[in-house]
Amino acid sequence: MKKLSIETLVLEVEGALLRSSSTFPYFMLVAIEGGGFLRGFLLLLLYPIICLMGNEFGLRVMVMVCFFGVKKNSFRVGRTVLPKFFLEDMGFEGFELLSKAKRRVGVTKMPRVMVESFLRDYLGVELVFGRELQEFGGFYTGLTKDDNGRMEKENMAFMDMVFGKENISGGVMGLCSSSKHGKHLVFSHCKEIYYVGEVEKRNRKPVPREKYPKPLIFHDGRLAIRPDPVNAIAIFMWLPFGILLSVLRLTIAVTLLFYCTIPLAITGIKWKVRGEAPSSLNLQNSINHPNTKSAAGQLYICNHKTLLDPNVISLALNRKASSVSYGLSQFSAMISPIKINWLTRNLEEDRKRMERILSRGEDLVVCAEGTTCREPYLLRFSPLFTELTDQIVPVAIDLHVSMFYATTVSGHKWMDPFYFLMNPYTCYELEFLEKVDTSRVRTGDCSRFDMANHVQKQIGKALGFECTMLRRKDKYMMLA
Repeated sequence: MKKLSIETLVLEVEGALLRSSSTFPYFMLVAIEGGGFLRGFLLLLLYPIICLMGNEFGLRVMVMVCFFGVKKNSFRVGRTVLPKFFLEDMGFEGFELLSKAKRRVGVTKMPRVMVESFLRDYLGVELVFGRELQEFGGFYTGLTKDDNGRMEKENMAFMDMVFGKENISGGVMGLCSSSKHGKHLVFSHCKEIYYVGEVEKRNRKPVPREKYPKPLIFHDGRLAIRPDPVNAIAIFMWLPFGILLSVLRLTIAVTLLFYCTIPLAITGIKWKVRGEAPSSLNLQNSINHPNTKSAAGQLYICNHKTLLDPNVISLALNRKASSVSYGLSQFSAMISPIKINWLTRNLEEDRKRMERILSRGEDLVVCAEGTTCREPYLLRFSPLFTELTDQIVPVAIDLHVSMFYATTVSGHKWMDPFYFLMNPYTCYELEFLEKVDTSRVRTGDCSRFDMANHVQKQIGKALGFECTMLRRKDKYMMLA
């Protein structure tokens, strides 16, 4: 198949592209991320019945449970959550064949709104054929439109795309599961069809991240693990204990964080610190740099994983540092063990506020990316920090969670600390890098943008992350 020249490829998503034929995990993601944990729990309770019903009726039940009453215009799970899990479940062989095709057609038994963004945006698929959902008053009813009529329209669209073109060569190839039931009409136009068996699918290797046609940088949702039936049971069994554990951890963090960290570590929150952290305020700064704008407090510049980043840096320093924020929730600020200073998005005013913090002798932690990024990429660093002091300490941060993400775009941000603390175990990794002399910005020998990019590259190199020029605006345009 490596030498095949493919003009048009018709690909069955569940049967040939993904390594798992089960659609249950993706419906569970829709249920939880689009409708809440109660809807997800209902879907889990119905799972044994769904298995007994067979593919067609079981799928209709899952569609009803997941989509009934969901507002059409606010449904973003297919664009912001599911692509990550589809990419991770994608088999390398099917992806390799897809990449050889000049035109690509995706066929799925799932609702089209679940897979269209993944196929079009990440794989360059031109036509996506899937179930269409009925709606009433702007809300999904949980029912699907007539399949026969839909397939006829999709077949006509396929004929127009393929056979309406001139200079067709190489024909149409199909790639689908070995099951003979429920094949779409478009497969009847294929000159050749390759069938993929279940054993072959399970033995396929995942597609490496670096092979993705489009890098996965931003995604949303709370679940960090693929909710297959076993994981879904584990999530709902853990949830009550996780809520109690989050309250316990929060109590320990607020009362004992800078006095005794052993109780917090015993509960499963780990941290690893590398590099040499400044042991005290950098008093030599005023001697070595008499013209510095702020000679008392130490400025720490880090990448941004969660709202807890400044707290973890303070913990590593074994002293309280201040942090700054644009849009932290009032609740998160209230429970924070360290002081939160509010910024205004007015550059001059924000610069003055941070200079005042440093001039009071306080350590200051600034997350220069401006927003969080879950994947191994660094967003563009704001250059404002380069004008605050003549020396900064870069801090490289990475985070590993076991069940829940502690960040969200579309959800309730005040819940972020609880989702972090509900994880069975987490691990923060910090590395204090060598100090960077930023005085050249003040003297005009280096632009503030070049200095910010230099610090970004230093942190990216330490973490093995790829540096980008993406900003907070790009993230919210993609996910909001």
